[in-house]
Amino acid sequence: MRNKIENQYQAEIVEWFNNNYCLKHHSPRGIIFSVPNGGSRNKVEAMTLKATGLLAGVSDTILILPTGKLIFCEVKTETGAQSTEQNEFQKRVEALGFEYWVVRGLEDFKKKVYDSLAE
Repeated sequence: MRNKIENQYQAEIVEWFNNNYCLKHHSPRGIIFSVPNGGSRNKVEAMTLKATGLLAGVSDTILILPTGKLIFCEVKTETGAQSTEQNEFQKRVEALGFEYWVVRGLEDFKKKVYDSLAE
């Protein structure tokens, strides 16, 4: 079960990014979206989701910065650790040349966005 604090962090991150980079007047507009990959499901739903592309360990969110950079972002608490599947997904993403962030709250996320836009 996902931690309530992680859910709160993710909601704050999505709201901040949307308000700062995704509004109609932003040009180009950034994109952030979540990947609902967890939760309890019945066997039929779980089998259907897996058959249609569900992948264990996928990052919580994916964002496309206005610069065109694609970033996979996992949200954790200060002490939260990635699962084995999340670590494996991170390795695959990075091997393909994409960025993968583990962020621990809104301020950490903001810093990573600002740093990435400054590159």
